[in-house]
Amino acid sequence: MSDLKSAFEAAVANASKLAGRPDNATLLRIYGLYKQATQGDVQGAKPGFSDLVGRAKWDAWNQQKGASTEVAMQAYIDLIESLR
Repeated sequence: MSDLKSAFEAAVANASKLAGRPDNATLLRIYGLYKQATQGDVQGAKPGFSDLVGRAKWDAWNQQKGASTEVAMQAYIDLIESLR
């Protein structure tokens, strides 16, 4: 797990160094995987209709629901590596 955690932390650092800005769908996937890896399943109620950004983030995190920390970390690492 420590190797995976180290690789995850490196991928988090590399996420801010991507050559170009990913599209919004990819950014939301990155967000959802990060939240699932660091905090587990989505918590709290879905934001209201007036909070479009909050709803999109909540949905992205909720799509990862049920994934283990290890699975979410590896998916995050793979996604960041594919964007480099």
